[in-house]
This record gives sequence, structure tokens and C-alpha cells, in this order.
Amino acid sequence: MKGSLRLLCNWAKIGLLLLILVIAGCNTLKKVGDEELLLTKNNIYVDDEKITDSEIKGLISQKPNSSVLGYPLRLNLYNLAKEDPDSSFQNWLHRKEKREKRLNNLLSEKQVNRLQESFMVKGYSEFLKRIGEPPVVIDTALTNKSVKRLEAYYNSKGYFNNSGTYQIVDGKRKKRAELDYQVTLGKPFIIDTVQKNITSPELDSIYRAFYKQSFVKQGEQFDLDNFTLERERLTALFRNSGVYNFQESSINYDILRDTTLTADDQLMDVQLNIKKFRSATDSTDTSDPYRIHRLKKINIYSDYLFGDDIDSLNSIEYENYTIYYKEKLRYRPKALTDAIFFEKDSIYRDIDRIRTYRQITNLNTFKYPNIEFIPDTTQAQLISNIYLAPRPKFSLNMNFDVTHSNIQKVGTAFSASVITRNVFGGAETLNISARGSIGLLSDASLSNETFTSELGGDINITFPRIWLPFNTEKIIPYYMLPQSRLLAGTNFQRNIGLDKQSLNSILSYNWSPTDRLRNNLELLNVEFVRNVNPDNFYNVYRNTFANLDDLADDFQDDPQYASFFEESNNDTDPLRLTIPEGANAFAQAVLNNEIPVSEEQLDEVNSIEERRRRLTENNLIFATNFTHTKNSKSGINDNDFYQYRIKLESAGNLLSMVANVVPYNKNDDGQLLVFGVPFSQYLKTEIDYIRHWQLGDSQVLAFRSFGGLAVPYGNSNNIPFVRSYFAGGSNDNRAWNAYELGPGKTNNINDFNEANLKLAFNLEYRFPIAGDVKGALFADAGNIWNVFDNENNPDAIFSGFSSLADIALGTGLGLRYDFTYFVFRLDVGFKTYNPAEQGSDRWFRDFNFKKAVFNIGINYPF
Repeated sequence: MKGSLRLLCNWAKIGLLLLILVIAGCNTLKKVGDEELLLTKNNIYVDDEKITDSEIKGLISQKPNSSVLGYPLRLNLYNLAKEDPDSSFQNWLHRKEKREKRLNNLLSEKQVNRLQESFMVKGYSEFLKRIGEPPVVIDTALTNKSVKRLEAYYNSKGYFNNSGTYQIVDGKRKKRAELDYQVTLGKPFIIDTVQKNITSPELDSIYRAFYKQSFVKQGEQFDLDNFTLERERLTALFRNSGVYNFQESSINYDILRDTTLTADDQLMDVQLNIKKFRSATDSTDTSDPYRIHRLKKINIYSDYLFGDDIDSLNSIEYENYTIYYKEKLRYRPKALTDAIFFEKDSIYRDIDRIRTYRQITNLNTFKYPNIEFIPDTTQAQLISNIYLAPRPKFSLNMNFDVTHSNIQKVGTAFSASVITRNVFGGAETLNISARGSIGLLSDASLSNETFTSELGGDINITFPRIWLPFNTEKIIPYYMLPQSRLLAGTNFQRNIGLDKQSLNSILSYNWSPTDRLRNNLELLNVEFVRNVNPDNFYNVYRNTFANLDDLADDFQDDPQYASFFEESNNDTDPLRLTIPEGANAFAQAVLNNEIPVSEEQLDEVNSIEERRRRLTENNLIFATNFTHTKNSKSGINDNDFYQYRIKLESAGNLLSMVANVVPYNKNDDGQLLVFGVPFSQYLKTEIDYIRHWQLGDSQVLAFRSFGGLAVPYGNSNNIPFVRSYFAGGSNDNRAWNAYELGPGKTNNINDFNEANLKLAFNLEYRFPIAGDVKGALFADAGNIWNVFDNENNPDAIFSGFSSLADIALGTGLGLRYDFTYFVFRLDVGFKTYNPAEQGSDRWFRDFNFKKAVFNIGINYPF
């Protein structure tokens, strides 16, 4: 792994050098004509006030060439392309006498012709043009088009008398210029009265009941956007009030001007027109006005396939629904009707149609449904036909991966899962999965074996409802897409670390009150972790062993401690503690005051032994947690949004309460034991906040903050390793490797550093470079600390605001390649402020490529 990082480092240096040479050797004006001006900047002034609004700036047809940190990289890449590569090749070919003849003899005439068409000659130039960007020269036709756009925009805001002009401002450098756009607004027009002409009495009644919510109001300035919003509001209002076939195209407005007013009176009258229904095949209005429809009958076709003869199906009546099926009904009627939000004799609501689509999809048993409405125009009633096409009863998924890490030279992983749908007739989904892996160890000292192995499996069943002994529909209705999940799994890990066996079981519920809100409650999250090979602790945690072995060096020549040591391969330190007997015996002898050491050395051995006990003990975690998430992102291309996640977790309280009834055994430390294992007891909370700002031209500023605290109490004096926090890594502080940073201002005291308090802040500026290649500059700050637990190292403990000086800072840059479906990411992080150093050495001491940390990841870190 280190060799790979050195190779990446060298390539990064070479790439940086080539980039500097390209920057130094390019002429920005190379392809700008003598009578042309390169556009460098657009300025928009409205009534002499400079405009910075990105929406208005987006109206400009011509924009300057894109830049990376102020440098027009894509323009200069384009300038490197040959205008006539064929001619250039011919000039080179005939520059020296007999060159063409020698090449023909060497390659053949056909191959020489192919060389001309090759990537290195013609293709190279085409590639540069494709990823580059031609110079943007000022085009007055496009400039006039921009002026018209600006005038049209302000017309839509009520400034009907506005006028626009532009001016070319020569730059201080030759063949460069800026464009200044000037818009004079004049007085805006104000809505004087709002009149209405609604042909349907029923629509008129609905409108009058909700007219106060209108976006078009008397006395306000004319704004075309408000008219668009009002059309959307009215369409949604009518379609959710029984008018199932209402069309937005039936709404239009007349703008009236009182001819008796003077030119200075900027008042206008608005008339809302809602016409009669117009069929899709007829361009004229029908004689029937819009009417409110009620549902007369609701039919559910439970296993419908296109082309089925409906008359041959069986049917049953269930709570005012008619369910059709073939031969045998494979679904419980309630499971189907709970997913339908239409009710007999109720008025049609479009929101019920949308919720029905979502909930049927949430069942994970049917393909996307087809919902049909058949009107009875004489009675204003609807017949609803809901066609459900079943998905396959069984499906099989298999995956195979090849992996590499700092522990494994090479590894293979496989997994398989069988999905069974509609297990109990209520649209339940059963997923049985198995996974396994085998790998070749990179360091033989980590284990007595050469290979690692892991084997695990899960049984997961999902119910499309809240599975509790009491009815929760009034609290969590079905339109919130409720799900219950029951999982039981096990995992066996051999020959990596301490060898672990784990059993876990989860009973959880999740639901989404809106499209942007999601709640998840894990009522029970039980995990049992057993360390099979605790004697391998010092082989895995090499730094911890090195610290203990260094302390033992002063006693290796004493005959009474000779049994603790064995010969090593280190010439400067020929003896070392044996693992595990010698290391354990030496630590116990120190703690029993059988070996004379200083108070500082005693504290260090005590810390090492405490950590060994903690990481080799078995864990029983009996927890409950709740997670609330909100995401304001409106779509995949929305780069201006926020997201937050709040999580609360409590562990051990139920077992602690049972202790009042059931007598538990205790260990020597007074901890209560369940199945011979002390159960963990703690409270934990996390807050994660992400904010993205769209800066224009595909530039994004992304921010993330995270805070987490886990406090042990009662039956525990520390947090289980699997529930603690670590710092560093490709999605955290990228100037440190995972588990390498902290706690506090300690310096790599262990191989896997963790603690129970974490703060993290990330800021990243993302920008386009060329084509699908993106770039980023980032700053990562944060650290982990111990607090309210049994840690006694003051350098690792959070002691108040003064400990914030231990927040580490890493800065760096990154490259991303967008493959559309995912993003490949390479980040290089530099230790800018390292709290483990002293004084001024904390700043920029390791700020170089030799000490840089390279991170490879998939997709953005936040």
C-alpha cells in the first residue's frame, strides 16, 4: 500500500509539473482574430445598481470562458489543438527528404496514412477540442439578444416601459473587453382589481372558499411568476376537490387597461377566466362545465396481466371494494385495500391517486400499477379500476468482488440473496442472504494463518405496515409509507485481528411523513460480539505492543524477568516481550508493584492494560434508537439544498430495569452479567448537517458539520468499540488515514484510535475542469476525544473550550471523474494543523507530498 502511495505521489508531482508547463506555454489569445475581442466579464446594471442575482445573470447569451481558480484552463487546452492537423502532418512528413520513403518502407504506405488519422495526429487535436472550450469573442448579435432577454424578464415583473442597452468596455489588456448591460426600469404596473369569469358554478364555489390563498392580489405589483403559481394552485385545488379531469389549460388571464387613466397611472385590471372542459381530441369547449365527481365503485385486479379476460375472473366484496383474482386470491384483502386511498362515495382527490401509486409501489410485490377512471357524466360519478401486475414470487441476486486493503494483499468476496415476496399473503418480503470472503494476509505477524476468512448470513423480513399489537394508523397513516423490519444475522470472522463472532437482531420501523422527511425507529437493536482469539491482541495493535515493549527494555537484562522475553530480529533491541504470555505477565507484574517503575510508566501500563481488557472483552449491546432525517433536495440536479440527520440512542436501560426482578451475576468489577457478559449501558446522540450552495457554472460550495457524543453510565465505564467514534479517512479528515487522528493531541498511540466524542467540519469547493473531469479544494477540521469515561490520559480528554485547540485541520485538492451513475474520486490531503505536534510545529510541518495522504473513493464525501 505504501508503495502504491509513493507511486501516486510521483505521478501527482509529474502531473503538476506538466500542468505548470501547459499554463506557462499557452497563449490565451492564440485563436482570437485581429478584429475580435475576447469577452472577459459581463456586468449588469439595473437603474445604475449592479446585479449579482444568478437567475438574471443566466439570461446573458454569451458568457466568458470558464476558469479554474481564475485560469482559463479549457480555453488553453482548446488552443493547443491544431487547426489543420492533416496539413501539419504533411508538412512534417515532407520537411526532410526521404522521410516519407523511409516511413513507407518501415510501416508501409497504408500504415503511414493510418498514422495521419491516429489519435496522436488528428485524434489528439479532436480530443483537445472536445474537452476544451473555444474562445468566447464578443458577438453583437448575441449581445442584442441578451438585451432583449433582460427587457423581457423585467416586463414579466411589471416594468412594461423598461429599456435596455449595452456598452463594450475595452479591457486594460489588448484584444480583451467587458460587456456592460444597462436596464432602465421605469415605474412598475400595479394590479388594481381582480375579476373572475368562471363558467362552472361548482368551480366558482371552490374558488370563493379559497380565494384568500391566491398569489394574484389587488394592490400588488404585476409579476408573471405569480400568475404561473396561481394556475398551479388552482389546478391542484380543483383536482383535490373532486374535479378529476380539470386541465390547467382551462385557466387564462386577461390584462385590462383603463383607457380613462393617464399615462402616469400604472394601474391594470386582471380577469381570471376558467373555461369549460375541452377533450384531448377536440379543440372546442364542450357544453358541459366542470363538475365535482364522487367514486361510485372501486375495483382492484390483484393479479392482472395485459390481455386478460376480465369476465373470467373471480371476485369478492371487501369493505366497499371489489377484488378480482384468478383461481385463488393470493393476498389478504386488507393488505390490498390498505394501499388504496380511494373510498366509495367520497369525492375524488388527486392526492389520493398519488398516495395510492406510492403505497402500492412500497409493497414491493407489484410492478408500477395502472389506475383507470371511467366517468358517468350524467351523475358525476367515477368507477376506478386499479390493475396490479405481480412481480415474480422469487428472485435471486449474486455478487462477486475482488478487494485489496492494507491488511489483505488480495481478497475475494461473494454474496447471494434469495427474495421471496408476499410470504404470508400480506405483501411481506423475505430476504435470506449469505456472504463470505477469503483473502491473503499482507502481514504474517497479524495471525498464525496465511489466509483470512469471513462468513455471515442474514434473515430479513419486511412488512408494509407498522407491526405492533395495537393500531397505529391514526398516528402513522399508510400514506407515510410505513414499514416494519425484523432482521436476525450472524457473522464469523477468522484470522483478522482478534477473530470475532457476532449475533445481531433488529426490530425497526420507518415512515416518511413527506417526500423530504424520514423517520426510523429501531425499537430493538441487539448485538453480541465475542472475541474468539483475544491472545492475538498485541499482534494486531502493534503500536500498543511497541509502547509496552519499550517500557520493558530496562528490565530485559534482569534474570528474574528473563521468562518474559524472546529473541527478536532487531539488532538494536535483540530481546522483546513474548506474545501473549510475556506481555501479559509484564503488565500484571507492573500493576502488582512487583516491578519498580515510575509513576508515569505505571500510568501508561495501566492505560495499556485497560485498553487490552476493553478491546478483548465480549460485548452485549441492547439498544433503542431513533433517527430523524430531512432533505430539501428537489431532484438529482439540485445543487442548492440542505440536509440534516438527528439520532438518539439508548442502550442497556431495559436490562437494567429487569435487574430489579431478575438476579444477575456480577463480575469482579461489580458489573451485571447477562449470559456471562457485562451488558453495555450508555446514551448517545448525533447531529449531522449538510449544506450545498450553487455558485453558477457548475460550481458548488459544500459544507458539512457533525457532532456526536456517547456517555457511558450504570453498568459501563466506556463505550463499546463498535459504537465509538474514529477520525480520518476518505469521508472525514482526509489528511489523516482512518483511525489515525486523535484522541485529542495524542500522536498515534494505538493502531485503531477511537473515543466517545467527535466534532467534524468539512468545507469543499467543487468546480468543473474539462468535460467530465471535475476538481475540488477542501478543508477538513475535527477530532475525537474521551469524556465521561475511564480514560485518564489528559491529552486525550476533552476538558472544555481549551480542548478546541486540539481540532486538527487538513487541506487539500481532489480530482473527480463523473461516470454519470457514479463519481470516481481521488483526494490528496495535507496536514495543515496537527495538534499532536508542539508549538509552532503544529502548523505546516508535514505540508508536503511526501507526507500527503491519498484517498480513493466513490461518489462525493458529503
